[in-house]
Amino acid sequence: MSALPAAFDATPLNIESIRRKRDLLEGICPEVVEILKDQHFAIDVMRHLRKMKSARQIECAELMASVNNYSVNYAAALLAATPPEQLCDPDRPKKFRGVSAEQMARMEQEMSLVQSRFKAIEQSYGSDVLNMVLARGYIAKLLGNKAVVSYLRRNQPDFLDEFKAIIATASLDEAALVT
Repeated sequence: MSALPAAFDATPLNIESIRRKRDLLEGICPEVVEILKDQHFAIDVMRHLRKMKSARQIECAELMASVNNYSVNYAAALLAATPPEQLCDPDRPKKFRGVSAEQMARMEQEMSLVQSRFKAIEQSYGSDVLNMVLARGYIAKLLGNKAVVSYLRRNQPDFLDEFKAIIATASLDEAALVT
């Protein structure tokens, strides 16, 4: 006779699922755990990150956080774009269905280029926002002068419309829609 109540006998336990959750953070560096601690993602994301060295894990976790994409497919793409020297087992070739070695090399190169461009944009974002706020304030002050508005209306009506659109924008995202 079982020592457990009858309700427990009927409850199906997926032992493999329990083991996967127990081992979720095995092979993942603490910095990545800190970056991803409040995010929801599939367990397989960690499986992909685990194949990378710590520095690359951190880089990928930061990329995932910056674009707010924690999908398994994005993690797989980051793994595919990881150079062999940044993998835990560089001698073991990465295998993806339907992708040749040449396509894989091209994808690694393109992903590396995209990542470097993204980081450059991310680094300049703060100063770009500051410049936009300053320019917007200056233009608003100019358009507060009736003589300037009158001159622009007569001689440069297109500029006046553009200046008004710039003042109306509240962020860089809206500024991108104006241009």
